[in-house]
Amino acid sequence: MEEKKIAYELLNIDLSTGQNMQSDFLSINPFGKLPAMRDSSITDSQGDPLTLFESGAILLHLAEHHGGEATTSYEKALISQWTHFANSTLAFAIFVPDQKAKILPRLLKQLNTQLSNGFLVGDAWGAADCAVTAYLAYIKMFFPNEDLNEYPQITALIEKTSNRPLYRKVMGI
Repeated sequence: MEEKKIAYELLNIDLSTGQNMQSDFLSINPFGKLPAMRDSSITDSQGDPLTLFESGAILLHLAEHHGGEATTSYEKALISQWTHFANSTLAFAIFVPDQKAKILPRLLKQLNTQLSNGFLVGDAWGAADCAVTAYLAYIKMFFPNEDLNEYPQITALIEKTSNRPLYRKVMGI
């Protein structure tokens, strides 16, 4: 939202006090998990705003309705592909210990090649890049000793991302 200059109001939810389990938050995400959003610019037949949870769903919605992305079925399908890849395949390979050794090197090798071609979808940073980059950055956050030297495109992307002013703002750095 910051990168695409999409207007929003950020509400801090205090998980330690159970604010995420209060009825007002549960009306947005009945599972009480983050992230979640309410988009008043899109309403149902009763005039109620759209509520979404799950980062992938939120990214796809923002790309299609607010970010100037996903203007064709082709772009929408590719953004969906990369978002699902990040939230399932890549996340699984990073955080499931036995899969990390078996699958992650192959994924990183292919991603390194893919990233050498530029952005994942189109000619500008977008939802697909956001989804994949977030998980790649998690590698260094959660596994700081992980050696990624074999993947120079990924290493450069993580470094570039972590130095982006808007990334730093959102991450509270």
